[in-house]
Amino acid sequence: MAPTLTNSHTPGERIAIEGRVFDGSGTPVRDVLIEIWQANAHGRYNHIADQQQEKALDEDFRGWGRACSNFDSGVWRFDTIKPGPVAGRDGRMMAPHVNLWIVARGINIGLNTRMYFSDEQDANAKDPVLNIIEWEVRRQTLIGRKEIRGSETVYCFDIYLQGDKETVFFDV
Repeated sequence: MAPTLTNSHTPGERIAIEGRVFDGSGTPVRDVLIEIWQANAHGRYNHIADQQQEKALDEDFRGWGRACSNFDSGVWRFDTIKPGPVAGRDGRMMAPHVNLWIVARGINIGLNTRMYFSDEQDANAKDPVLNIIEWEVRRQTLIGRKEIRGSETVYCFDIYLQGDKETVFFDV
């Protein structure tokens, strides 16, 4: 069962985020722990360090969760809401995104990355973090692909630890 970051009172578009983590040979890593943290639908984090007083705070939305991959399939998943744009440290707006932290056997330190949304092209094009990544092909490793499955919106985000498709990781 996927961790749910929302309850019935949480405003915002209900989405799921799922994917797999692959090692350098393209094999799914089946013992992964993924941690996610994100802003609410208004673009505000439920954290004391978020000083965006003009944005609504949703006391019911923690914006944080942790999931293990399914040992048989390697798939991890979160049920959440789509976050709003967030002001960065320098005040520039960042595109809607979620932050991910990955740990597994064989990874000496946790890896930090982000997932941006494929249907936010205009915001992604202006995002200051995405724009520091020089090559477009590398930027694409941070974009979750939107799929509609019946009445459910799912963003698919596979993470590659090494190789030609290696995901961009951040030194946080």
